[in-house]
Amino acid sequence: MGENKRKRGRKPKTPAEETKDFQYTTTATANDVVSASVSVPIPATEPTTDTNNPPPSLRRRGRPPKVKKNDPRANIAASPERRGSRHADQNGDFALATTSTTTTTAVISETVRWETVVKVVPSMDAVVKVFCVHTEPNFSLMWQRKRQYSSSSSGFIIGGRRVLTNAHSVEHHTQVKLKKRGSDTKYLATVLAIGTECDIAMLTVSDDEFWEGVSPVEFGDLPALQDAVTVVGYPIGGDTISVTSGVVSRIEILSYVHGSTELLGLQIDAAINSGNSGGPAFNDRGKCVGIAFQSLKHEDAENIGYVIPTPVIMHFIKDYEKNGAYTGFPIVGVEWQKMENPDLCMAMGMAPNQKGVRIRRIEPTAPESQVLKPSDVILSFDGVNIANDGTVPFRHGERIGFSYLVSQKYTGDYALVKVLRDSEVLEFNIRLATHKRLIPAHIKGRPPSYFIIGGFVFTAISVPYLRSEYGKDYDFDAPVKLLEKHLHAMAESVGEQLVVVSQVLVADINIGYEDIVNTQVLAFNGKPVKNLKSLASMVESCDDEYLKFDLEYQQIVVLRTKNAKAATLDILTTHCIPSAMSDDLKT
Repeated sequence: MGENKRKRGRKPKTPAEETKDFQYTTTATANDVVSASVSVPIPATEPTTDTNNPPPSLRRRGRPPKVKKNDPRANIAASPERRGSRHADQNGDFALATTSTTTTTAVISETVRWETVVKVVPSMDAVVKVFCVHTEPNFSLMWQRKRQYSSSSSGFIIGGRRVLTNAHSVEHHTQVKLKKRGSDTKYLATVLAIGTECDIAMLTVSDDEFWEGVSPVEFGDLPALQDAVTVVGYPIGGDTISVTSGVVSRIEILSYVHGSTELLGLQIDAAINSGNSGGPAFNDRGKCVGIAFQSLKHEDAENIGYVIPTPVIMHFIKDYEKNGAYTGFPIVGVEWQKMENPDLCMAMGMAPNQKGVRIRRIEPTAPESQVLKPSDVILSFDGVNIANDGTVPFRHGERIGFSYLVSQKYTGDYALVKVLRDSEVLEFNIRLATHKRLIPAHIKGRPPSYFIIGGFVFTAISVPYLRSEYGKDYDFDAPVKLLEKHLHAMAESVGEQLVVVSQVLVADINIGYEDIVNTQVLAFNGKPVKNLKSLASMVESCDDEYLKFDLEYQQIVVLRTKNAKAATLDILTTHCIPSAMSDDLKT
């Protein structure tokens, strides 16, 4: 009944219109767009339709359709497009039942199969599903790990028997498996490199069977605004491959959530959902122009997804090939200020034709600290002039932050920097290095460090630790002093860490200290604490009668050395802790 109701009042289609219903535009491996017009096929065993006695495959329930005499459309079968959709699932055969009349255009006598259609888009066969079992460290109880969990994401095959996916897809992995499209086998994979800053990971599979019959994905150039993109992957909502399409809506320096860095990124309006991570984004010529990695979830935003573009991907691949491991993206270790105010420019001694940005602070551990000074004005980087707002020319009619130029370099490379100092133009050839934060954004797969004495648990602050202690909104809920150091503090020397008393495991030895939580340790027995390893070494070798820890807010902790070391063994046994310090502190 419902089908008859939908049919009523609709104008029957002419034979020419039927052919128009089945137009397929697909992408071949050779990256040529192939447009195939497929006329509706007739199975070889099915006879020509008689309008007075239609075959069972076309016969409708209820009354047969009325046919007017001398009607040129009388030979058209009822609702062939609906029948086609019902026949599409039978054993994978794409057999659309329809009629053949003297007015029908060219008819294909063979049955069109799904395999024939798939071969038009072979690049999709290179997209794989990534299965990963994660075992994350427990940053609050550093001597153990959390309960393992599983996740699924996407990836794709590139040259050299390698697979790319997102770093967050295989972070803290204990097992990674890959499954090809249309296969029922999961292959064990090995993680070759994880780029936390750029959120890219490289995998490989030792089984030769995995690589059979698959052509690797080819990379294309950076797309332009409004270029069409197609994101392919295995998002939630089903088990099979999924395709979403859109256009490039923005190209700029983006904040990479997982890496806590800012790199070049593409914003697209194609849907990117959970599970799409690591899947490729193809252009209309079938070449990969990026990797889907994050989306914007906000009540005022819709259909905003982000893609890692090919310049970042190629930097990651070449970095691995050049060094045998991922070394990261270098930075200029300075904080700078815009020079858009004319009075500020005049006060800095800038000529009317000079533009640049003023250096506010320089990281003491950065190589630039040897040559650059605060209040220097950076005029150009590697011969590219920097505007007063910190941007540089980028393709036709576009500008981008000059950090893009820095991100194109590799760790250890040199760059020519032109600065204005006291109205004099100077040039320096500086060596670029990676960012060394006082509070690191990642611990790069290593277990967290800890040291225990007298029930006091000492550890070094990191962003994962803050997230573990205060939740995903740690940047609002964490203590103000820790946040201030997280956002603004710089390491004064290589290897410096922010050491805190994480918690106090209650025992008789530490009565009265139970409420000390996440409080920074400034000194031990009058000596400054540089990092956790130096603190553990000083405590272990201490022969003084007392252990005295100077904490922030002028708070002190004093323990008798002999009693504290003796009580530590009982405390470890009570809390099932295998060792008083992590393995990295023992060496």
